[in-house]
Amino acid sequence: MNTILTITDFIGRFHPVLVHLPIGILLLAIIFHFLSYKKKFETLQHAVKYSLLLGMFAAIASCISGFLLSSSGDYEEALVDKHQWFGIGVAVAAIVAYILVVKSSSFIKWMMPLLALLIIITGHLGGSITHGEDYLTKSFSERNDKGTMITKPIPNVQEAVAYNDIIQPLLQARCYNCHGPNKQKGKLRLDEQSFIEKGGEDGKVIIAGSAGESELIKRILLPADNKDHMPPKEKAQLTKEQIELLNWWVNSGADFHKKVTELKQPEKIKPYLIALQSGGQKTVAAITSIPEAVIEKAPDAVIEKLKALDVAISPVSQNSNYLMVNFVSVDTVTSKHLELMKQVSKQIIWLKVGNTEINTAALTVIGNLPALTRLFLNNTNVSDNDLLSFKNLSQLQYLNLSQTRVTVNGLNNLNGLKNLQQLYLYQSGITPADFTVLQKAFPKTVIDTGGYQLAFFPTDTIQVKPNPQKIK
Repeated sequence: MNTILTITDFIGRFHPVLVHLPIGILLLAIIFHFLSYKKKFETLQHAVKYSLLLGMFAAIASCISGFLLSSSGDYEEALVDKHQWFGIGVAVAAIVAYILVVKSSSFIKWMMPLLALLIIITGHLGGSITHGEDYLTKSFSERNDKGTMITKPIPNVQEAVAYNDIIQPLLQARCYNCHGPNKQKGKLRLDEQSFIEKGGEDGKVIIAGSAGESELIKRILLPADNKDHMPPKEKAQLTKEQIELLNWWVNSGADFHKKVTELKQPEKIKPYLIALQSGGQKTVAAITSIPEAVIEKAPDAVIEKLKALDVAISPVSQNSNYLMVNFVSVDTVTSKHLELMKQVSKQIIWLKVGNTEINTAALTVIGNLPALTRLFLNNTNVSDNDLLSFKNLSQLQYLNLSQTRVTVNGLNNLNGLKNLQQLYLYQSGITPADFTVLQKAFPKTVIDTGGYQLAFFPTDTIQVKPNPQKIK
């Protein structure tokens, strides 16, 4: 019995190949028929008869292979039934048309348009089964310039339901074509909770709490040329952000009802959650922290003096003269620090002075670091007026002003920073009403006003420091 099923399934899989024969041949016969009404194309009438004969047999073969393919259970039954009956209609109409042509019946002029209509409807239903019911119309859907679907922004991602607002739209965009209501490849549906939990013909596809053991994740991570890779390489692939979000949801327990705030949030997932607040249009791009321009090496003596003042300083990468500077063990930025920083101002591209006592003189020096791309000023006494010092930091891509007094008025001084990608404002002077204003002022910037633990430099150490009130 299993052998018989295997043979029928094998024959059925020829349907996508065979189905194009009746479409092409019969449409050609219809064109030839109407052209033959013109005197100079009269001879095409002979071609019409043979085209219909070939198309008729091709349509019958397509009906048989389609019926065998439908028995696999990979497709939604109701839609398959419609496609099947219209396909049979095409075969019957082709047979009738052939007989009418042979008998030179005048009714052929009515049968040919009917045959064309049946071919169009059958083809549309077949495309709907394979590519989804919105196959013809989805090209008019809202998309961005790169052709990716634009998702609706989530104003407060922490209050969003993780599955409903993040995971389900992801699955719908990338998985429903093969594992949705119309088609269930491998007897797997991913459009409802019960189907996801049930899995497919090979068993469960998600192991709650373990993305590494989940077949769904495994297949997504396979090389694109692997036959088991999902989605197939000819389909639109999941982005890095989508894979990370799906992986996070499964590792968090694959819960269908919990809000984002109720789930554990590893550091690497937080930027992707933040990006969802802008509807996925502003993805958190990799910060190009190391400029392409070659820079001379900073004087070793200056570096050693900064280290002696408890400043952590090191190259941002091997074979690079650009520096990361971290005041993690410093309580107050002094004039000695500033004099030494001026001597290596061209090399500093990452600077962390959060949780320190810092004055206007220090902020002025920071504002004159020409290559600076990342700046941490969290929990300092920086104010709106101080932000004027940063308006010339044209390379700045990341700015952390969490736990500061800055307001929307001060931040407006920075809207000329065209390269700013990420702006952190947790527990600052920014109110919920200001968020919309800031989004308009910084349209290309991911703005975070939530309570996140932000990333540390590699030179950071585990150290507990109080957050004293800063007095300027």
